[in-house]
Amino acid sequence: MNLERAELLANIDAGALHALVEGRHGDPFAILGRHSVGQTNVVRALLPGASMVEVVDGETDAIIARMEQVFDGGLYAADIGGRGTYRLRIHWPDAVQETEDPYSFGPLLGDLDLHLISQGTHYDLGRTLGAQPMDVDGVSGVRFAVWAPNARRVSVVGDFNAWDGRRHPMRLRPFAGIWEIFLPRLGPGERYKFEIVDRNGHTLPQKADPVARASEAAPSTASIVASNIPFRWSDDEWMRRHDAREGKGAMSVYEVHLESWLRVPEEGNRNLDWIELSQRLIPYAADLGFTHIELLPIMEHPFGGSWGYQPLGLFAPTGRYGTPEDFAYFVDRCHAAGLGVILDWVPAHFPTDVWGLARFDGTALYEHEDPREGFHKDWNTLIYNLGRNEVKGFLIASALEWLEHYHVDALRVDAVASMLYRDYSRNAGEWIPNKYGGRENLESVEFFKHLNSIIHQRCPHAFTVAEESTAWPGVTRPPEEGGLGFDFKWNMGWMHDSLHYMQEDPVYRKYHHGMMTFGMVYAYSERFMLPLSHDEVVHGKGSLLGKMPGDTWQKHANLRAYFGFMWAHPGKKLLFMGGEIAQSSEWNHDSSVHWDLLDDPLHAGIQRLIRDLNRLYVSEPALQYGDLHPDGFQWAVGDDAENSIFGIFRWPQDRSSCILAVSNMTPVPRHGYRVGVPHAGQWEEVLNSDATCYGGSNLGNVQAWTEAVPSHGKEQSLQLALPPLSTIYLRWKG
Repeated sequence: MNLERAELLANIDAGALHALVEGRHGDPFAILGRHSVGQTNVVRALLPGASMVEVVDGETDAIIARMEQVFDGGLYAADIGGRGTYRLRIHWPDAVQETEDPYSFGPLLGDLDLHLISQGTHYDLGRTLGAQPMDVDGVSGVRFAVWAPNARRVSVVGDFNAWDGRRHPMRLRPFAGIWEIFLPRLGPGERYKFEIVDRNGHTLPQKADPVARASEAAPSTASIVASNIPFRWSDDEWMRRHDAREGKGAMSVYEVHLESWLRVPEEGNRNLDWIELSQRLIPYAADLGFTHIELLPIMEHPFGGSWGYQPLGLFAPTGRYGTPEDFAYFVDRCHAAGLGVILDWVPAHFPTDVWGLARFDGTALYEHEDPREGFHKDWNTLIYNLGRNEVKGFLIASALEWLEHYHVDALRVDAVASMLYRDYSRNAGEWIPNKYGGRENLESVEFFKHLNSIIHQRCPHAFTVAEESTAWPGVTRPPEEGGLGFDFKWNMGWMHDSLHYMQEDPVYRKYHHGMMTFGMVYAYSERFMLPLSHDEVVHGKGSLLGKMPGDTWQKHANLRAYFGFMWAHPGKKLLFMGGEIAQSSEWNHDSSVHWDLLDDPLHAGIQRLIRDLNRLYVSEPALQYGDLHPDGFQWAVGDDAENSIFGIFRWPQDRSSCILAVSNMTPVPRHGYRVGVPHAGQWEEVLNSDATCYGGSNLGNVQAWTEAVPSHGKEQSLQLALPPLSTIYLRWKG
């Protein structure tokens, strides 16, 4: 090498040069970009595959110098004297590219950002890490940043550099373990990943961005640079409402797996996109009287058969349905139609795909190292290490991304029980006790408390729901009172007990009567939601209709009676798609809801009943207050096991009205059945699941008057006709 080259390299040792061109150097900014050498400035650029590189004056566009390849592997350098701004004109074999030098820009993330990330308290990671379109020193481009503290080298790769990890190695900010770089002249829509060399010098499979806000649709796996242009929302008034969290009003949730709600068989059985769902799903759910739509996870996930419950893109709406902007439009249209949006969210675990979070920088970064803490045998997934500040911050920032940036109304947190117990689904010797020797996962407890506190502080419009299947105390109690801080909890016990009862032949139901009444023993220990969810209609469990005993008419009558009982029972309501039309086969995520069943009057009758139950629930304060307050509920008939009859009183807070719901869970009509009531006068039948319009036999009571005949501890009573396999609702008229 002659003297001129030696000066251009400023006596950089050969080992560093080899590491740079081989993609092993941990500090590329120390060599690349502009550097002072004696009395002049030298620009160096690593551009393997280029045929010629020129330095162009940033102000005059004049060519300053033609760069010389000073080291094999594409390292170019040139003396530019005392000139200021410059650009690189790169001659590739089939194109000429002109761009500012990425290595001419200084550190980008501020010390406060780095400090908060390390503390786990940076809750706007979606606008800090990942890919951020921005202007730096008047130059438009994209800032890339990723947490990989144990990596030797991290590069951003994409179509813009032929996925070559040598081209754009990043700068390490050692304090926080964050790697960053600004790439000029890139913008939204670019595909990218990170190429990581671990601390042992091994190049890992290229990794998707953990904080990507857009991703390619599966089976492709690249991240996509998302736009930072704010969506133009039209839901200001909606966002100021807080009724849902307070639980004062009706809440009836339609749970939906978007991919299989409605497919288009004429077009390869494709699913609908966000725009089409806005036109079809939203008016459908609103017409049926639901107050909320709950979506099985729509975060990016590699395997469709997981229904979204094994996500890898916790900040990215899946590309299966369109763009992030399209998703925002869907939420906006839901709010315009009076529908809240609940998203299922999974902070418990993640899949092991090599391009995802697993051993992200060559170490157990997001997960626990020890499989006794870090691996779910049931699901073959990895468990988040909630003992790391950065991981807790990552998950909380994900939750806030959906609630703040997408105006989502609630998160239903999946698999909470699996997070609360260290021995969840583990045998002796397969788990590690906590520091006190117990089975409780103390890190998860603190995580949930912190998560819910932050959400309630920053998102006054939003609420959280726990899918928690054990008797863990205080799930919906505020953190300051020792609880986990959720707003609602799925009542899994009620779901299993009531379904078990309904599957019994009516002849034997009298022996299981307590399964329908036991839920009220603990109904006000938490703020409950009654779920008939997707979990009950898959994996060989059959459909709701298929669980009902009897012939075809009786199956439908049983289901109608059950829905009537559910809507009368305290607790918010949730029903999985297909249940509202009494789908006869269990859910298959590869097909649609069987909408053709609506040609059958029995199935159409179930749908009509759900619509009327929802509308009655929304319009009757008496059916709402007792969801959360014990003085709004009383058993009218709770002990008639012999006849399998249940009676429920519901009152509003001011007790100005009263609803009586009576369920007859046998196929025997009961004429003259006496029920004691608290108010004398006229009672009007406002809903009867046995009505002809629902497919029933049309036995019932248009109206009834009380008699001064004591019954059930009341001075006044009604004599009612109870249809077979039915639930009737009567309203006190005074």
